[in-house]
Amino acid sequence: MSSMRNAVQRRNHKERAQPAQREKWGILEKHKDYSLRAKDYNEKKKRLKILREKAAERNPDEFSYGMLSSKTDRYGRRIQDRGNKILSQDAVKLLKTQDAGYLKTMIQQTRRVRERVEQGYLLQDIEGVQTVKRADKAKGGEHIIFAGNQEEQQSLERKNGGWAIPSSDDVDIPRLEEADAPLTTLDARKIEHMDPRQVKRLKEAEMLALKKARKARKQRKRIEETRQSKLDALKIRERDLLAAEQGLGDQRARMNNSIGGVKKNGVKWKVRERKR
Repeated sequence: MSSMRNAVQRRNHKERAQPAQREKWGILEKHKDYSLRAKDYNEKKKRLKILREKAAERNPDEFSYGMLSSKTDRYGRRIQDRGNKILSQDAVKLLKTQDAGYLKTMIQQTRRVRERVEQGYLLQDIEGVQTVKRADKAKGGEHIIFAGNQEEQQSLERKNGGWAIPSSDDVDIPRLEEADAPLTTLDARKIEHMDPRQVKRLKEAEMLALKKARKARKQRKRIEETRQSKLDALKIRERDLLAAEQGLGDQRARMNNSIGGVKKNGVKWKVRERKR
């Protein structure tokens, strides 16, 4: 019987919506929403009551011996020992030296990568370097080869069976709507005695060539944008590393009392050498 009772279609009970004249107040609040809001309000009310009682019962003459050893900063916040061991001056200098060595290594590494990317830009601008893309995609992924000059690029094309990505400055790619434009007079004279199906195949081949050229130009533009963003990120990283190295060098110099500086509280000081 219970299974039959559950098989009978029942009425869908819908919640009451907000009246049209009260739509500016948002969704109509249900009982479960009111319960959550009332619970939160009562909890906050209890907390405020406890704080008022503590403030009213506070003893201004209260004293404990822990107050003698505790310290506060200028903002009234309590300064407490976190259990860190105090390192000696020699240990701190050694750590600073290791940090300086790490920064120098990272700066050299970043500079080498940046120079390599910049050299790729120079080759592309001066020698007209273009990318060669393999037409074979059965092996998975796309393999892009960068040629040093045009002769090497042509040899790579013959060897790999790929196609070159034309430069955006040398190739003027028309729109797809222009593919149906009439051919030149010489081509028009040639196609007068050609089969219409052959003419159609020629137009389809021309359209396919235009699509491939447009795709190649988009890919080249995408590669250039990626390389430019990588170069900008490398420059920013190198600048930050140089600034960190300079700051660390200043810290080591202040520890050796060779230069002056500014303390945490804003007091300036400088090293005074003895007059001879």
